[in-house]
Amino acid sequence: MTAMTRTAAAKPELGPVTLEVLRNAFTATANEMDVTVWRTSRSTIVREMLDYSTAVFDRDGYNVAQSARIPGHLNSMSAGLRTIVAEFLPLDQWQEGDVVITNDPYCGGQHIPDILAYRPVFAEGKRIAIVGTLCHHLDMGGMAAGSYAASATEIFQEGLRIPPLKLLRGGVMNDDVLAMMLQNVRRPDMLMGDLQAQLASLAVGHGTMLRLATRFGADTIIEACTRLLDGSERAMRAMIGRIPDGRYSFEDFLDDDGILPDPIRIHAEIEVKGEEMVVDLSGCGKQATGPINATVASSGSAVYYAVMAIADKEIPANAGCYRPVSLIVPEGLIVNPRHPAPVANRVAVGHRLATTMFGALHQAVPGRVPAAYYGVSYVCSFQTIGEQGERGVLVEIEIGGTGAYDDQDGLNAFSYGMHNNASIPIEMIEADVPLTVTAYGLIDGSGGAGRHRGGLGLFREWRVDSAAAVFTANLERFKFKPYGLEGGEPGREGHLYLIRNGERQALGSKINNLPLLKGDIIRLETSGGGGYGPAAERLPAAIGKDRLCRYA
Repeated sequence: MTAMTRTAAAKPELGPVTLEVLRNAFTATANEMDVTVWRTSRSTIVREMLDYSTAVFDRDGYNVAQSARIPGHLNSMSAGLRTIVAEFLPLDQWQEGDVVITNDPYCGGQHIPDILAYRPVFAEGKRIAIVGTLCHHLDMGGMAAGSYAASATEIFQEGLRIPPLKLLRGGVMNDDVLAMMLQNVRRPDMLMGDLQAQLASLAVGHGTMLRLATRFGADTIIEACTRLLDGSERAMRAMIGRIPDGRYSFEDFLDDDGILPDPIRIHAEIEVKGEEMVVDLSGCGKQATGPINATVASSGSAVYYAVMAIADKEIPANAGCYRPVSLIVPEGLIVNPRHPAPVANRVAVGHRLATTMFGALHQAVPGRVPAAYYGVSYVCSFQTIGEQGERGVLVEIEIGGTGAYDDQDGLNAFSYGMHNNASIPIEMIEADVPLTVTAYGLIDGSGGAGRHRGGLGLFREWRVDSAAAVFTANLERFKFKPYGLEGGEPGREGHLYLIRNGERQALGSKINNLPLLKGDIIRLETSGGGGYGPAAERLPAAIGKDRLCRYA
């Protein structure tokens, strides 16, 4: 037998063992891409906060494997890719060495700071897969630093929109597009560094998928992707089939949209019938004037997250999980706005939709669902201005307390739900921009009381050390507290303050381009999580620990 014959015969058939090997290999590929972004990125929001995601898709654009990153990204990256190929760049136009990008929320994206980037993988003359990254970039222009304008009333004010296009064509950079991008942002060095990290990550994913194709064969990779999607669909159908049939509904509210003072309803009605689930969002409020609208990619991501989070058995996370879940999302609502509605703070809807879904699902499977977590990305952005006009940009996304479960307390200041961000180390902030973090800790008693208490929120203070600065905030949960369950009490609401010359002034939840002076301090207090069960049933030992640790 020749060496060539032995090599050809060595390619394994796609039995259950080989399929499991490939499932783990695809996940490892996404994880390798994840580490590449982390090690090569420049901005604190990517390198330290870890606001990015990576995934592997089948040849048609459905995600088959993902890294352990941001749920809000991962459940929408496939929808974004499918929108691109269905409406803008059909897959027959994708060639070896191409990299397709977009950040346009109305072309498959979520909001302007998030740049989606995809690269096809070809082997044996066939497109076998696509690898993708999503990074939240520090700034993409617009009327506020960090592209988080709290007073925007149309998307044109929110920053530079990139339609689906080829940043690389056949491996050659489109320098004109790149120059246009760098010309329109406040920190072009950071944009360039993080964009190069995305391209490096795609190269790593591309190379690993090619090696797998060499070992197993192109057709085996294609078939494995199909079978993995089908397997997750079967598992999700079985999980839904174990939920009692019926209709379950819940509502929660957003404080306001930053322009008008009226609260905005978030409502979900869930129908479980056999192995399928229909989620009707028709009861949500109309699209907002301010920038808290969420495109279907964002809203659908929150729905899928909530359903997958209540699974009673482990299910490999991929696009097959979405197939048994149907969405009813009429256009013109805050969960599916019409162009050109602003969407910078779309995650406000995502978080609130997740807690609304949990509230409804609690009625169906009460033992699996916690009380409401903090349910908001506490986004604060600073633009510092030096004596010579030099400018720095910091985007912070803080978290709060998680909701309690029926068998345990909530977690304090823990990234949860639609989040999976890390805290930017104080040293990194102070080394990058002229700001000093003067206080950082847990807020006593901010978790909702209950048989099991909610987790505590946190406080953080930033002092301006530059000649001047501008501050923008896109916050929530200042009016409507995170709910408790089964008699548990709600968590404490959030607060924001300006401290100037020792005097504290309360601010609203949404602030756009507030001028700051040297020495001014911004203090943020985030919300706690809801409690679970009546507080009268809390064990004496737990009460004693709460007092000792100042949790109550």
